[in-house]
Amino acid sequence: MANESRSSGIGIGMVLFIVFLVLKLTGTIDWSWWWVTSPLWIPFAVAVVILGVVGLIGSIVEFIRYNK
Repeated sequence: MANESRSSGIGIGMVLFIVFLVLKLTGTIDWSWWWVTSPLWIPFAVAVVILGVVGLIGSIVEFIRYNK
């Protein structure tokens, strides 16, 4: 018998977004909508930056290897 574990709950980013959204809509915070939605887009931006750095390092390594 295989033990399968599945999680269908919402993550910390979604919880933070919902909290920020409620606070913004009730007037408790006066943040820009960019900051209210930041828990949704910041992880994507970090992943893009990491992939860019890895790609740049890979390109430099290939350039050095090719020009030996």
